[in-house]
Amino acid sequence: MAYPAGRYSRQELFKPIGPAGQKEIRKKHAIIVGVGALGTHTSELLARAGVGKLTLIDRDYVEMSNLQRQHLFIEEDARKKWPKAEAAKEKLQLINKDVQISAIVAQADASLLENVVESADLLIDGTDNFETRFLMNDLAQKYRLPYLFGSCLGSFGMAFSIIPGVTPCLQCLLKKIPLQGQTCDTVGIIAPTVQMVTAHQGAEALKILSGNMNAVRKTYVSFDLWENEYLSLKTDALKESSCRSCGERPVYPFLDPELEMKVAVLCGRDTVQIRPAEQGDFPLEQIVRQWRSAGYEVGGNPFLVSVRKDGTRAVFFRDGRALIHGTSDPDTARKIYHSLVG
Repeated sequence: MAYPAGRYSRQELFKPIGPAGQKEIRKKHAIIVGVGALGTHTSELLARAGVGKLTLIDRDYVEMSNLQRQHLFIEEDARKKWPKAEAAKEKLQLINKDVQISAIVAQADASLLENVVESADLLIDGTDNFETRFLMNDLAQKYRLPYLFGSCLGSFGMAFSIIPGVTPCLQCLLKKIPLQGQTCDTVGIIAPTVQMVTAHQGAEALKILSGNMNAVRKTYVSFDLWENEYLSLKTDALKESSCRSCGERPVYPFLDPELEMKVAVLCGRDTVQIRPAEQGDFPLEQIVRQWRSAGYEVGGNPFLVSVRKDGTRAVFFRDGRALIHGTSDPDTARKIYHSLVG
């Protein structure tokens, strides 16, 4: 039987999607928070797949160090320091002009995200910090919105499809699978790690957007491409009825303004103070080892640690509070903070 060679014909020939699934994809709206390594890959995949609408949210601009692993961006974007969301939108519109693309250059906080999630069908993680991920997790639970978590570092990556009411949420998962506070700035990353995570995210996105919810993977996946390791873990037992985000009486703690990371510009000092939502005994010794291994200049005393990175000095205290010197821009300070502690 002959098939017309239409734009999405090869995707429609895949029986689990078919013409009916393609029609569903064309109706759907996906939000991608973070348009860096993960976000550029997944946004390109969905634009080529013919998703109806994409909303791209990122506060950052393109840098030369991004080009090694972040699709869509070119050297000219880095030279111009073009906002990532806008640069990605420009390239995606050249790929598929029929996709409605909205670029938002801003910090993805609760007020911003709550204004866009109600019209969405899927929330995709492309961010680089758990402050934003926990916020996305709570929004997914509140609005019953599928959320595709993904993270990568070095040669290690992980992915998990969070379906409200069905799977554990991110809070439940990380209580049993704790993560170290490493970042790409301290241990690096190779591009195939990104591609592996986004292959998982992209496949799950196509299942959800085409209406194949029964096919969604319910296991947590992690891998190390360098060490040739792959793990798929059943997660049913990880769901906690007492969880404040997805339990029987959820309160969505990360949507509470009182629990947001506090960022304040210190008057007359060209310094921004950052106070994390949850303060406690910050693992300074462990993080100092990572910074020194990455070649950063580190000093301090029993009460605080000072680290120099890219011409900026940051001072961290044992409760997690930090002073970012050399800038009065809150977004720049957040970026430096997250690049150092994950």
